[in-house]
Amino acid sequence: MKLIALVLSASMLLVSGCATKDAAMNADASMAKPTQSIAEVAMSTGMHNTLVAALKAAGLVDMLMAAGDYTVFAPTDEAFAKLPAGTVEMLLKPENRDKLRAVLQYHVVAGRVSAAKVMKMSKARSVSGQDISISMMGDQVMIGNAHVVKADVMATNGVVHVIDTVLMPPGM
Repeated sequence: MKLIALVLSASMLLVSGCATKDAAMNADASMAKPTQSIAEVAMSTGMHNTLVAALKAAGLVDMLMAAGDYTVFAPTDEAFAKLPAGTVEMLLKPENRDKLRAVLQYHVVAGRVSAAKVMKMSKARSVSGQDISISMMGDQVMIGNAHVVKADVMATNGVVHVIDTVLMPPGM
């Protein structure tokens, strides 16, 4: 059974474009019981500093530390850097907290949705109530216009899929 899970995890890494010897070895490690919440995972990666700052400014850290099952499509710092100049700074202002919350909640889906399940979906309903499109571009999983660059990072309260582009809700 563990071999099947390892093969499935390794194949998901191939699909997400992270197929390396190290990634395949980490797939086995990801089968261990997670010890960090989604928020703690984001805080520990070193590549989600902007996301963590945004979660704090929006007051959403507690939600992603609490018990529950969530799937987060987590943009990297590089993804935030691709936004038009001044966008992040504008969203982080206290008077724009509602806009920031809308953007961040658009990256969250209720329930644990593994990469294997994501690949079978054409859309997912975000906790903001809006649908996120899911598609395949060749062998790449696309969440909206973002590529999944690392899949199935397990947390105590859900799963994280790392993406290379910030998703903007319709109308923003």
